[in-house]
Amino acid sequence: MVSGKLEKFSDSQIETVNNAVALAEELVSEHYKMSAGQWLRGRYDVKTVKDLTQDEIIHGPFAQIIRYEAQKINTLLGSSTYDYYKICLQDHTILETLAKTCIPLFAFSLYILTHELIHVVRFGQFLQNFNATENEKLEEETRVHEKTYQILKPFRAPGLSDVFKFYDKWRSCRDHL
Repeated sequence: MVSGKLEKFSDSQIETVNNAVALAEELVSEHYKMSAGQWLRGRYDVKTVKDLTQDEIIHGPFAQIIRYEAQKINTLLGSSTYDYYKICLQDHTILETLAKTCIPLFAFSLYILTHELIHVVRFGQFLQNFNATENEKLEEETRVHEKTYQILKPFRAPGLSDVFKFYDKWRSCRDHL
């Protein structure tokens, strides 16, 4: 649990993050060759600190995924439940890091969101267990960072090469984790 006042995205920064979400969704769905019907819309959401509960706010990581059990309205059967993933962006951690670097918010957000959406797809397609062991989670992080790089490498955006440098060690080994 985190207390105190946290730096939050401004309205213009939220717009930038929303643009990064839209592009990340497009790039990830193209990579996994998912149609609109296959895409996990309604199975996940992206939220920033202003919309997170105290338990969803953390320090350190730029985002975290929390899995909730969801059920369609007006259904009583347990068989109608499904996994709902909440991507919780940690504005304060992102802004603190950006203040120390020359990386633009759009490029950094695009990387983070692409990375988190890959996790959501992999959980949804049962390619990775959400409740994996710590060692399995570390291995998955390396895989997902490499996949994020593969998806974003052909795309051109100001600052994206700086983001790749920032995350380079995450793709090559897991000793840093």
